[in-house]
Amino acid sequence: MSDDWETRLAHLPVAEFAFPGPLRDRLVAAVLRGTKTATSFLAEEAARLGDPWPMAGQRELVIDSDGRGVCVTEVVSVRSCRLADVPDEHARGENEDYQNHVDWRQAHERFWSAPEYLEEIGEPPIVLDDNTEVVLVRFEVVEVL
Repeated sequence: MSDDWETRLAHLPVAEFAFPGPLRDRLVAAVLRGTKTATSFLAEEAARLGDPWPMAGQRELVIDSDGRGVCVTEVVSVRSCRLADVPDEHARGENEDYQNHVDWRQAHERFWSAPEYLEEIGEPPIVLDDNTEVVLVRFEVVEVL
């Protein structure tokens, strides 16, 4: 590479999609293709981990399964809603073959119940029901590294 992106982008918050492995690799590839333009997380997850919500205009360094920066994204919008109210448009924007919010919810509830996730956020598990607060983030790639 012609520039030292690690130094130049060291100030950016890191965006990690899922956990290192095949799922992250698929998600990062979709981000790089520009077909994944949305992501989501549980509000309680952010509170437990002490992670601030991203803000519109914020840039983030997306890393791959090896912890290498692959691109920079800019947050376009952030909003929260009840788990029952995630719109189909957002589900499709996550580009994981979700046709609607029902597909999206089933897959995300499996992820949010997986042992790796529970280990990350600690006990007790987050209650997943219609009223669980979900944070919906839309973004765009502004630089490929």
